Amino acid sequence: MSILQAIVLGIVQGITEFLPISSSGHLVILPYFFNWQLPGKETFIFNVLVQVGTLVAVIFYFRKDLAGIIVAFFKQLIAGKPFATHEARMGWLLIVATIPAGLAGLFFADVVEEAFSSPLIAGVGLLVTAVLMILAEKVSQNTGDTHDVTFLTALVMGGMQVLAMFPGVSRSGSTISGGMMRHLRREAAGKFSFLMSIPVMLAAGGLSTYQMVTEVPDLASFLPIMAIGFVTAMVVGYLSIRWLLRFLVKNSLVYFSLYCILLGGVTILVWAVN
Repeated sequence: MSILQAIVLGIVQGITEFLPISSSGHLVILPYFFNWQLPGKETFIFNVLVQVGTLVAVIFYFRKDLAGIIVAFFKQLIAGKPFATHEARMGWLLIVATIPAGLAGLFFADVVEEAFSSPLIAGVGLLVTAVLMILAEKVSQNTGDTHDVTFLTALVMGGMQVLAMFPGVSRSGSTISGGMMRHLRREAAGKFSFLMSIPVMLAAGGLSTYQMVTEVPDLASFLPIMAIGFVTAMVVGYLSIRWLLRFLVKNSLVYFSLYCILLGGVTILVWAVN
């Protein structure tokens, strides 16, 4: 992998991890379109590091919210009043939202891993993302705040996060859509979506990092170029979160749907021709 490829893929990861257009889909489709013959070992290491980079970005962006949730969660748990405050209750909501993806990861990891070799699946996943966002815009009352997130809403959004395990299905797009279908405002659904991504990204990043360290003997030779992708994804990811939350205040998800339809359609067409 060259420095240019690392920068390009780092930028793509940073933008698409949080914008509802699927980072996994882009990381499958982009090398396919440009015919980049990237070694499997390098690609694996790179994907791990850029995902950790975007994880650092989301933790840093919501550091104050996370600190408040963690402190309140344990404080109220010790006091025997686990749901006494909004922050403490939010901790339980995030746990509930994480359960579906955690279970799916345990039982369907091999199926999901195999899907990442298919541009066709990525193209179809983008179309699924578009449909979810259009449907959410149609049915949402767009009234609820993060204080209105119920355990059912958290479970619905968590279920949507399972779909995002497959390439092309945007994690943020599917989970924000799930929140909007439960009548949260776009920006409230977006904030909860980003917060609930942290436990799953921590678990996935930790497991992938362990596999990387234990299964790749010549890891040090890849790290300099990979570090460029890590830093790029982290910085761009932070900027993407800030931009999207502001965008969602007044703008529809339909813009992203149109992009997903276009890219998904082109990907399927190119795959069919080849």
